Amino acid sequence: MAVLLRSVITEVGPDVADLVSGGVLILFAAGAPPELAEVSVLHEMLDGPEDVGPAPGAELAIGDLTTILTGVGSLAWAKVLDMGHVVVNFNGLDAPERPGELCAAQINQAELIAALQPGSEIVIRS
Repeated sequence: MAVLLRSVITEVGPDVADLVSGGVLILFAAGAPPELAEVSVLHEMLDGPEDVGPAPGAELAIGDLTTILTGVGSLAWAKVLDMGHVVVNFNGLDAPERPGELCAAQINQAELIAALQPGSEIVIRS
């Protein structure tokens, strides 16, 4: 599989666990404004992002936890390219409700919260 993005978590905002419990994960490049950092997982790019984004069926890995992307919003990858930002909704939908969103298969929320640690990698493969 080709790596489209590989980044490392630098910080986890204090409100991230609450959002993840609701099935939503917000990623933002390190250096996000404080009001966004509170609800975001901040990350720093190691490889990519590649110009061409993922399609449904691509793999999303966070630490040792993996899932499959089920839907890709029309603006989601442009936001990743522009500012390292994307919203991942673990609802399994094939048509995201918002254009800047990635949808992924449902995942164990407690395991995801545990995987969201500084130093863990986030990888999207296609």
